[in-house]
Amino acid sequence: MGRRVSTAAATAGLLCALTAQTACTASPPAPPARTGFTVRYAPPAAPDRAEAARLRAAGAAEAAAARLNEFLDLPHEVSVVARSCAGEGSGYDPGTRRVELCYDDAVDDRALFERAGERPADEAVTAVWTETVFHEAGHALVDALDLPTDGRDEEDAADRFAAVMLLRQGEPGERALRLAAREYELAAASATGPHGDDQDEHAPDAVRAATHLCHLYGAAPAHHPDLAPRFPDCAATWTATRTGWLADLAPLLRG
Repeated sequence: MGRRVSTAAATAGLLCALTAQTACTASPPAPPARTGFTVRYAPPAAPDRAEAARLRAAGAAEAAAARLNEFLDLPHEVSVVARSCAGEGSGYDPGTRRVELCYDDAVDDRALFERAGERPADEAVTAVWTETVFHEAGHALVDALDLPTDGRDEEDAADRFAAVMLLRQGEPGERALRLAAREYELAAASATGPHGDDQDEHAPDAVRAATHLCHLYGAAPAHHPDLAPRFPDCAATWTATRTGWLADLAPLLRG
């Protein structure tokens, strides 16, 4: 016995034959555009493979992106791509809305800590990696909000944003910020000149370290009493940083 075809099915088939074929073979709707911060890993160059594997296993970039997405409702995607940069350095490209995190930067950071006798350096390298994600996210937000900053001012603003994001995490974030400041201190001590690279729009490493430590002490003085002699008046600095960034971020804040 042949397979019976229902009246409804037969009618549908006749309609398909009589109407434009595209109506019966319509493509599925396009997926919605991605928004927020996303993370992916490019294959590392041979010298960076071990560090790249450690960073991927730690998941710090994903954790940072998740915190950004929980905090902010960004209407477009900013891709965070970890890759070997051959010394170019991590950065944000407004043309592609892409953050590049450099495995080789992390290799250099590990060497910096280990030369100073600070072993194991896994926690320190992860902290610096996280701070870098937040710093570059600060650039992405300056771009998204069209904030009136440029050059050194924008770099300083991105550093302040990194401090805000880390200090929102309580004591784990405080420790990460302190380790990031330590990396700047070590980099300053190893620089060939008094200010490192004069072509760099960032503040000198020693200044960046001091700024992070000032925010740290201003936000949580009871947790860092050893910083009191160096940063006695940083409560107001921290308040201004937090208030300023929250005001700028108001159009994107969740809740």
